[in-house]
Amino acid sequence: MAYFTQFPKLIYDVAGNGNEKVVPDIFRRIKIRDKVKDAYALLDKYDVEPGEKPEEVAFKVYGSTDYWWVVCLMNNVVNRYHDWPKSYQQFEDYVNEKYDNPAGIHHYEKLQSSGKTESDGPGDFGVYVEVDSTDTDGQSVSNYEYEQRLEDNKRQITLLNPSFLPSFLDEFRRLVRK
Repeated sequence: MAYFTQFPKLIYDVAGNGNEKVVPDIFRRIKIRDKVKDAYALLDKYDVEPGEKPEEVAFKVYGSTDYWWVVCLMNNVVNRYHDWPKSYQQFEDYVNEKYDNPAGIHHYEKLQSSGKTESDGPGDFGVYVEVDSTDTDGQSVSNYEYEQRLEDNKRQITLLNPSFLPSFLDEFRRLVRK
C-alpha cells in the first residue's frame, strides 16, 4: 500500500495561477501512540546496517518496499537525510564538512556518581555526565566520537512485529481519514 494514496484528497492551486488540481492532503501527520511503542510484544529491535535504506528494511521485515513509511513512522523519521543512519561515506563526509577538526575535543565527560552508574553495553553512554575541562576525572570526547555516538543511536530502531502489520495499516487508514 503506497503511503500517499491513503490520504484524503483536496483541491489545490499548486502554481497559484487558477489551475486547480486534486492532490493528497500531505499536511496530515500521524504519530504512533506511546502506548503502542511501549508494548514490546508488538515491537522488534533492529540494527540498521550502514547504507541500508528504509525500503530495504521494509522488504526484509515486511516483504515489500511499500512499507518503508511504516519503518520511518515507527521511528519518528521525518527527514531521512538527517533522521536516518548514514552510509560510512556519507558519515565521513558529514563529519568532515561539519568540523574543521574532527579529532578536536567536543566535550569532557565522566561516570556519574549517582543514579544509573553501570552501562547496558558498549553503546550506552547514559551513565556519563558532561563536565568542565578542569575536572580531574573528565575524559575528552572528540567531535568524531560524539557524532559516531549519535549515528549509532540512529542505527538502533524499533519495528512493528510483522504479525501486527494488517491491524496497524487499518488503524493508520482510519486515523489519516479523520
